[in-house]
Amino acid sequence: MQSSAKINVSDIIDNSRIGTFQIGLFILCGLCLIMDGFDVQAIGFVAPALSKDWKITGAVLGSVLSAALVGVLFGSIFLSMLADKIGRRPVLIGACLFFSAVTLATSLVQTVPQLLMIRFIAGVGLGSIMPNAMALVGEYSPQRLRVPMMVVVGTGFTAGAVIGGIVAFWLVPNFGWRSVFVFGGAVPLLIGLLMFFLLPESLQYLALHGKDPERLGRWLHRVNPDVTISRNTQFIVREQRQKGVPMIKLFQQGRAAGTILLWTVYFMNLLNLYFLSSWLPTVLTPLVKAARVPDSYALLFGSTLQMGGVIGAIALGWLVARFGFVPVLATAFLFASANIALIGQPGFSLGLVFVVVFVAGFGVVGGQSTVNALAATLYPTDLRSTGIGAGLGIGRIGSIVGPQVAGLLIGTWTTNQLFLGAAVPALIASVAMVAMRWVIKPHRTANAQSEVMVH
Repeated sequence: MQSSAKINVSDIIDNSRIGTFQIGLFILCGLCLIMDGFDVQAIGFVAPALSKDWKITGAVLGSVLSAALVGVLFGSIFLSMLADKIGRRPVLIGACLFFSAVTLATSLVQTVPQLLMIRFIAGVGLGSIMPNAMALVGEYSPQRLRVPMMVVVGTGFTAGAVIGGIVAFWLVPNFGWRSVFVFGGAVPLLIGLLMFFLLPESLQYLALHGKDPERLGRWLHRVNPDVTISRNTQFIVREQRQKGVPMIKLFQQGRAAGTILLWTVYFMNLLNLYFLSSWLPTVLTPLVKAARVPDSYALLFGSTLQMGGVIGAIALGWLVARFGFVPVLATAFLFASANIALIGQPGFSLGLVFVVVFVAGFGVVGGQSTVNALAATLYPTDLRSTGIGAGLGIGRIGSIVGPQVAGLLIGTWTTNQLFLGAAVPALIASVAMVAMRWVIKPHRTANAQSEVMVH
């Protein structure tokens, strides 16, 4: 038992087992990420029906697909910085309730400008979900299980996209495309209310900022009941509080090269992820028609991509724990590049295309969950949400560019050319991960005092 007047919160968490308290937090964060993934991808799943209903062109549809992602860009950067200042809990709960209400309102829009505006507003709330959920999971996980737990919980986003495809497959033919947004808004409302009553704040954040020692002690005792806490207990962490503008701090103390390479990976991979998620059902609809099956089968390409991502994230998380981020992610993106190039090859049967899409999802979507874990381990507590959010924000620029450029090219490029072009960003992401090999070790040495954990 520990009865000292000083208790190192980081040591307690690292030396504790994962109990029901942490599992409950992981489930809440996972549920939030599931609906985050559902909502972000929802517009892609309803795109064919929406395009037919409103008779909109590919270029306009590209803008619709990107609208929420522009909002996510702002939310990822600015709300994540806010979370490093006021805490993960209030930002995460507020964002969940906010995007829930706005998504419900999406079901009522009547014009393209209305849809563009409301999807942008929803995106602002969605942008802060992933950075804060991943930060909380990492900060409540012992060091030996930190990366696997972040990757597993992070698959909630991908699982939400899988569920979105399945739900849309049933809802759209029976109730119309608007019903997808009713479902996508109602469920996170319940999750947000659950989090309000059950979600704890980051213990490292509270200790680092000297906030609410009573609740800190109560939650720490839930993590490890053997800890003895008294009124004069002082809670400490291994890190020092970061002073200055959080975004600038990402480029100081030896972090600059790692941050730039991380942003490159985020940009290239999210460009691919959102191009594939948004356009696969539309671009591959002719293949479905040629196979003489219902058009709704095209929606299953998106779910297949995301299902490959769920399995890929779990497998890659296990491999990272054994071999490290660099070799695992570099290889995953290389294989993803090869399979993306194969999607548009003429002469492939419908079943074979599903297999190739699954493998592409394994690397691109599964790799993204692992990149989020890398970002969470790259920065100290006071910069963690900012670091993840900034990377995701840069990535969102790629996620906006991908669907937009595809919308412009679909009319002039063949399907084969489109997917050959999409293979290039995955190849660049692989090269950037290889370059990380020369950055990670010096970065860790330069920040040893902050216990930055990069493998």
